[in-house]
Amino acid sequence: MSTYDQVEIEDMTFDVDTQTFTYPCPCGDRFQIFIDDMYDGENIAVCPSCSLMIEVVFEKEDLTEYYEEAGSQPPEPVAVAS
Repeated sequence: MSTYDQVEIEDMTFDVDTQTFTYPCPCGDRFQIFIDDMYDGENIAVCPSCSLMIEVVFEKEDLTEYYEEAGSQPPEPVAVAS
């Protein structure tokens, strides 16, 4: 999978209402990724209007301040029956 660019989490905009990080896309729209997806290990933000993707550079610990800002908690791990 090829990405358009790498972007540091600090360079993205966090929306507390939608709990998404966004970043401007060259097509005029915005790359977006949910904080819960990032917490689960996803690091690719996609643009809903074109095929471009960016890699978000962050550490899982970085997300704590954004959860606090949104007044929420990271998702609880789901127990899987064996």
